[in-house]
Amino acid sequence: MKNRKLLMIPGPIEFTPAVLRAIGMPTTSHVAANFIDVFGQALEDLRKVFLSPSGQPFILAGSGTLAMDMAAANLVEPGDVALVVNTGYFSDRFATMLERYGAKVTKVGAGEVGGAPTLQEVEAVLQSMKPKLMTITHVDTSTGVATNVKELAALGRKHGALVIVDGVCAIGGEVMRQDDWGIDVVLTASQKAIGVPPGLALLVAGPKAMEKFKNRKSPVSNFYADWHEWLPIMQAYELRKPSYFGTPAVNLVWALHVSLQEILREGMEARFTRHTRLGTSFKAAVKALGLKQVPLRPELYAATLSAIYYPVGVDASMLKQVDEAGVLVAGGLHPAIKTKYFRVGHMGAVTEADILSTVGAVETGLKKSGYRFEVGSGIAAAQKTLSN
Repeated sequence: MKNRKLLMIPGPIEFTPAVLRAIGMPTTSHVAANFIDVFGQALEDLRKVFLSPSGQPFILAGSGTLAMDMAAANLVEPGDVALVVNTGYFSDRFATMLERYGAKVTKVGAGEVGGAPTLQEVEAVLQSMKPKLMTITHVDTSTGVATNVKELAALGRKHGALVIVDGVCAIGGEVMRQDDWGIDVVLTASQKAIGVPPGLALLVAGPKAMEKFKNRKSPVSNFYADWHEWLPIMQAYELRKPSYFGTPAVNLVWALHVSLQEILREGMEARFTRHTRLGTSFKAAVKALGLKQVPLRPELYAATLSAIYYPVGVDASMLKQVDEAGVLVAGGLHPAIKTKYFRVGHMGAVTEADILSTVGAVETGLKKSGYRFEVGSGIAAAQKTLSN
């Protein structure tokens, strides 16, 4: 009997056997020749995954919140005007960080949970406030809302703002072309579509971001996140030379090297297509079951995550039934609707079988919670989408 449940939350996700083997290797020195080579290769591969040949990658021990903090600490100076495109909990978090470092922040949002501001609304604010930087959450993990990063970034560039994208729930799954789209900073964490257990903050900074950082007039007020300390380390490892500021997470970096190689073998275009296909199939099942999603419009649906309202008469106790059916999904996160919805992650190493298993477990949970629907309708809808 299998005693392990399928992990389908928005991170951590399911990891491949090769990645898990790397985590379990005997830990070596952070200045051993083989580790230096692995770290250097991971930095080079990060550019390829982010599609940013011109970018400067950073790999630090920490979470996605640290990656956000790095961007804010190094690129904000007191008095800078900043615009936050607000689509949920993590957009609000970014605004708080920017304010902590002295920025004057304006948020432009849709007003209603599950929405996103229009391009016209964002441009109107850009025109009126002329911000030095603009943040965009690619997929907000609290709402499952995906933004039109390409067009938003174009607006930011047009109005002279440095564009920073929180790609924590997106990179490695959602379509992202950092250099082609003119994005100055993209950041993520290891435990989502990148496919490595929690513990690494990942960021790629483009030339304009590095120029702003190098020309700042005030010192960086966060010691651990300061690029003055980390840039020489990243450059040394890429040149395959030992260096030290803080001890890297050796086994996690080794696992990152393995995962990035797996991602690149699959190919970024194939990976984008797979995530879109699997995400679409899961959402087809949600629709067939008569459930409503948190994002207000289909064009806001993410490929990596689904946020689904409980039907009338069903509450969070349903998640225990899904769990007992062999699949772990996540409860709500956004404070305004926390008890009203649940979330399913479908990213990274996820397969068609994982999607169908998850739909089946959700159907079981709904059935045992008293919701009336045609049993098997969700699975049939997902299968139909997958067969097209």
